[in-house]
Amino acid sequence: MTDRNSTGVGRVLVSNEQERTAVQTKSAPEDNVAGLGHVLGDTLAQKLLRWTTKSGLAIMDQGLISGSNFAANILLARWLSPEQYGAYAVAFAVFILLSLIYLALLLEPMAVFGGSSYHNCLREYVRVLVRLQVGVALLIVVPLGISALVAWRLAPTSGLPGALAGVTLASPCLFLFWLARRTYYLQLSPSRAVQGAFVYCCIVLGGLWFAYRESLLSPFCAFLLIAVGALATSGLLLSHLRRALPSSGTVLVAGDVWKKHWVYGRWALATSVASWIPAYIYYPVLSSFGSMSHSGELRALMNFCNPIEQTQIALAMLFLPYAARVQGANKDRKTAPGLSMRLTLVSVGATASYWTLVILLRGSLFRLLYSGKYVEVAPLLGTVAIGSLFWSAAYGSAIVLRAMESPASIFVAYSTAAVISLLVGIPAARFFGVVGGIWGINISDAVSFLMVVLLLRKKVAKAAAPHPEACSYAESTL
Repeated sequence: MTDRNSTGVGRVLVSNEQERTAVQTKSAPEDNVAGLGHVLGDTLAQKLLRWTTKSGLAIMDQGLISGSNFAANILLARWLSPEQYGAYAVAFAVFILLSLIYLALLLEPMAVFGGSSYHNCLREYVRVLVRLQVGVALLIVVPLGISALVAWRLAPTSGLPGALAGVTLASPCLFLFWLARRTYYLQLSPSRAVQGAFVYCCIVLGGLWFAYRESLLSPFCAFLLIAVGALATSGLLLSHLRRALPSSGTVLVAGDVWKKHWVYGRWALATSVASWIPAYIYYPVLSSFGSMSHSGELRALMNFCNPIEQTQIALAMLFLPYAARVQGANKDRKTAPGLSMRLTLVSVGATASYWTLVILLRGSLFRLLYSGKYVEVAPLLGTVAIGSLFWSAAYGSAIVLRAMESPASIFVAYSTAAVISLLVGIPAARFFGVVGGIWGINISDAVSFLMVVLLLRKKVAKAAAPHPEACSYAESTL
């Protein structure tokens, strides 16, 4: 919650306590019960309204960002040749792999520590993170630039060199944009992030339409427009954050912040790489076994996963800081199973509803979105939906494990899933093409779901078990 919201909740609780005391002193017992029920009912309604509003804003924010990216993917699939779109898909997969370094070392720890350890000195904390992100961005941009040069030397006409060069320019701009947006979620106030997302969406989609009309569209041009939109929006958001963030006057040492991030983020980084492998490895695998167009077909199918995944990511940006506070206040972890179950039910319910609608309309959607292209792989959407449901089912347990500052557990789950996926999926992709690649992804999603559920149960049971020393002391006092 924001400081303002925390203060508001505090006032509500104080006023509630005062009202209960007054009622108990002056009223009959029946009136006391009625008055207490009224007060508690109002408090529950206020909390429900507040979280519904914030969740809606978070979904709107992510919807604008993911919607613009989804629209860009669809437009590129319509306007580019299958080979060029395949090059875009491969470059995007490489970008995702390298951007996981940034997400793991800065953004995910930021969601946890910004909601707990540094909640009262956010201005100083974000200032340190902006400095740290420059170094992390360099670690990512340099390999991307080198890969673009290598691709240009090996296959200068394939479209892949331009796509990788565009990713190189877009990466640092997107990282800064992500940092600015995530900062608003530390205070659970995503309304300003929605405004920034709207600006970004207008720049990217407007630029794509202009490039298409002027016959300038290419994978490089698409990434360049993303870079421009991200950089312009970052400037607006950071300008506001400089004035709006609370400051306690605390002096934070960048080395201390980095050490804290590294202790948490090294596991998150390993987890991110493990989760990338089954999700994106099949793009280069399919292009090497077949042609670049096979990667384009897989990307065209997986585009339909994007709306539900981005919705859940949006809610995770809101729920992770909240869950971190809840788990920090409940060291016995008794709230963990209930919180996990609620998040999982919401996630799976939304995913099942979405895929039911998509599968029923798949023929029309492919013709509408891809202008008649990729219709031959439309029947595979049902297979894609199976993996998406397992991915959604793992959502609640994964959020709670991260909030419990247990990224090692997530790593064990995802790395196990990645190994099994590779053992089954690569041979399947070799012999069955796109279908084999999809099943490689699905197997990973199913295994990761089973693993995170088991690991969360184990961690909760361990926290609830009495300490041996405590047992010995209790026995000695009998």
